[in-house]
Amino acid sequence: MQRRLEMEIVSDSSKNSETVAEKPRIAIPEPCSYDPEYSGRALPPYLRAIEAAGGEPVVVPLQSSPEEIARLITSCAAILLPGSKADVDPQKFNAPAHPRTAPADPPRDAADELLLQDAYNLHKPVFGICYGLQSLNVWRTGSLVQHIESKVNHSAGAKAEVAHKVTVAQDSVLAKEIFNGKDSMPVPVNSSHHQSADVVGDGLRAVAHSAQDGVIEAIEGTVPGHYVLAVQWHPERTFETDEVSSNLFRGFIDSAREWKKRNS
Repeated sequence: MQRRLEMEIVSDSSKNSETVAEKPRIAIPEPCSYDPEYSGRALPPYLRAIEAAGGEPVVVPLQSSPEEIARLITSCAAILLPGSKADVDPQKFNAPAHPRTAPADPPRDAADELLLQDAYNLHKPVFGICYGLQSLNVWRTGSLVQHIESKVNHSAGAKAEVAHKVTVAQDSVLAKEIFNGKDSMPVPVNSSHHQSADVVGDGLRAVAHSAQDGVIEAIEGTVPGHYVLAVQWHPERTFETDEVSSNLFRGFIDSAREWKKRNS
């Protein structure tokens, strides 16, 4: 995809002496409660990307009770909200359901809300991907476009290595993460969504848009010192071959590692 990595990606366990106990633990909920086959297929790439960047994934089963989830996330330094087959319940942002809106997933919503509350209370890093962006935005009182009508194929799917390009705000954490000091340029991305952020939630701002139709493609937090970033595309699919995707995961895990050091 996009720009090929010049060096082979290897896990931090082979690059330095960081032990498993020292790696930041990353809480990640199962993607979807009502389609185990989908979750079983979608989850492993996220886990591999976290591990390759030097983190230890901690999967949060969606059948867990709130007390069980609370115990799981106590030892975690950050949260990653993955994609999902579901759509966020539009009642959460006071809108009637669009005919194309997929069924909601209350267990996934409940897990996301518990994880986000913990992360915001303790300023733990947050990284959202696809549905994770939408879940974060609605939790922060934002709203969603329930079905994108555009000439751009935002629902291209996993088989399309590049679906369109996004433009990134130069003064953003996202730009710092993915360009690593280089000049910003339109970024080719994959795309597997039919919804997007509409009104951006409290304490968030839009920092990337589809170059052709202006659809919001990334949001980030505005509170200094609290790492909150979410993208609408799927970097977990391409972290092994794409520099932008790899940088996103490395930046997130670095933030988790810093949080752990400050709070240990």
